[in-house]
Amino acid sequence: MGGDHGHGKPSMPDWRQWKVEGTPLEFTQQRLAARGLKDPWARNEAWRFTRVVRLADLVVPSFKWGFAAFTVALAVEYALFPPKKGGH
Repeated sequence: MGGDHGHGKPSMPDWRQWKVEGTPLEFTQQRLAARGLKDPWARNEAWRFTRVVRLADLVVPSFKWGFAAFTVALAVEYALFPPKKGGH
């Protein structure tokens, strides 16, 4: 039911490759251990801290499309509603 749509099952990385050491989760693990607790799912969240995200990585892809949309909107506005000469 629902169909596969040709995608198949996505491959998942091995859970043993992620380490809590060296991430902000390490501090959380230490605080939990002081109370006798443990977070068994912390390793599943460690992947979030493995890659440094730069501002350029976030801005550049969307800036291209945004600038293209702005250019088209500006061209349409000037084509349909040309500015009046000499008026305020």
